[in-house]
Amino acid sequence: MISIGELPQLHSDSVPAQRQSAESLRVCLVALGEQIFAIDLGQVAEVFVPESITPVPGMPAALVGVTNLRGAIIPLADVRAVLGVSASCLPKYTVVVRHGTQRVGILVENVPEIRTITSDDLVTTSVRTATESLPLFSGFVKIDKKSSAILEMSRLLASIERTTNDQNP
Repeated sequence: MISIGELPQLHSDSVPAQRQSAESLRVCLVALGEQIFAIDLGQVAEVFVPESITPVPGMPAALVGVTNLRGAIIPLADVRAVLGVSASCLPKYTVVVRHGTQRVGILVENVPEIRTITSDDLVTTSVRTATESLPLFSGFVKIDKKSSAILEMSRLLASIERTTNDQNP
């Protein structure tokens, strides 16, 4: 198990948490396909490399199975198809996010860094319209001169749950 602070490829910027302004947000950047997405760090419990994945029959394609994390069974979701991202390579990491009282593992290809984003980094052009038409995103942010979506984890995971309920009458 690897905690966020121990991942060697993570490069946290040097802004201490106590010095952040109310207009900044700490995010965990994740790579899915050729795209980078941001997840609010407050929702991230940990990042680890799963040793094994046990498939669960009858689940929707997004729920690929479960893994054992220190005695806790964590459901694993591959959200690339839900987000319309190509599956160019196998996911290597699991980002465990909090969903209510539950924890769910999101399979991702890479976790390039933890970053503080400020209001200057937010993409404000038509964000309200875009987030209303794309409810899985809570906004958009500039990451290395490219626009990246901030994943709205509660809506993303709820959409997977709805799919599960639709398939199991």
